[in-house]
Amino acid sequence: IFAHGTSSSHFSRSQVISLVEKMVGHRLITKQTPKDGILVKKVMVADSINIVRETYLSIVMDRQHNGPVLIASPAGGMDIEAVAEETPDKIKTLPIDITAGITREQSLEVARFLEFRGPLLERAADQIVKLYHLFTKVDAVQIEINPLAETDDGRVISVDAKLNFDDNAQFRQKDIFAMEVHEDTDPKEIEASKYNLNYIAMEGNIGCLVNGAGLAMATMDIIKLNGGSPANFLDVGGNVKEDQVLKAFQILTSDENVKAILVNVFGGIVNCATIANGIVSATKSMNLKVPLIVRLEGTNVTAAKKILEQSGLKIQSAVDLDEAAKKAVASI
Repeated sequence: IFAHGTSSSHFSRSQVISLVEKMVGHRLITKQTPKDGILVKKVMVADSINIVRETYLSIVMDRQHNGPVLIASPAGGMDIEAVAEETPDKIKTLPIDITAGITREQSLEVARFLEFRGPLLERAADQIVKLYHLFTKVDAVQIEINPLAETDDGRVISVDAKLNFDDNAQFRQKDIFAMEVHEDTDPKEIEASKYNLNYIAMEGNIGCLVNGAGLAMATMDIIKLNGGSPANFLDVGGNVKEDQVLKAFQILTSDENVKAILVNVFGGIVNCATIANGIVSATKSMNLKVPLIVRLEGTNVTAAKKILEQSGLKIQSAVDLDEAAKKAVASI
């Protein structure tokens, strides 16, 4: 289960079976799970180490700094967000030059901030350098170590780790992405990703098909403003093809809560005629039963509107997004 926030505990070997029985088949609820939690299907048992002190270390790809940033705190083993809010002086943020990489001086600076002393200072610095090399080697966008621990026998160990990877690097990190688990992912999201569609299910009843994440967010906002409720976020991207439009419609209609579909496309890179042909093809092949409202604007929009008009299908056209949202809400 990909969620942090579990409590610290230790137990003897004789307690393992009884504790596992209490976990498997039950739902784990933390700050990072859905409200109803996630079903526990497996339990990993690891050897315990004697921790003397816990620190926090993460490396993230940060847009504000246009590259990797190292974040460290001597207050590890706890909710780092709470540390940042309550004791911001215990958080160190260090941008790393992605072309030069982390320097020895930087790793020692961070190790000192983490309050490692004596021979542990060099060991911690070595761990920090190795973690940065791992970060770049596996195309990670985040490596979070909490805690980076000091043990009673003089070791520095990454006791718990969380890694996120750059989806764009899948072609060269095939072994890593092959380990991806989809047990807790909506099947519609998995199917959408196969066609390079960005889909997230929501709880409303108006299906949305939009190009561009910003426009998709605005579309959902306008639907809410007009008294409706969006059923999803669906961004078809800038290079969408007709087969992707068909797949998008199939995904939208597979949600039985969807009672109407709103298509909102502003064609800059996208050819509106491609969207129109995809809409007509999808509507005919699927025998679409729910109301369909379409707002198209931009590249080749005149030809696109003509394609929709000549299709003979019951497609409601809209001049702008506000009109489209009102028609979608009224159609239910």
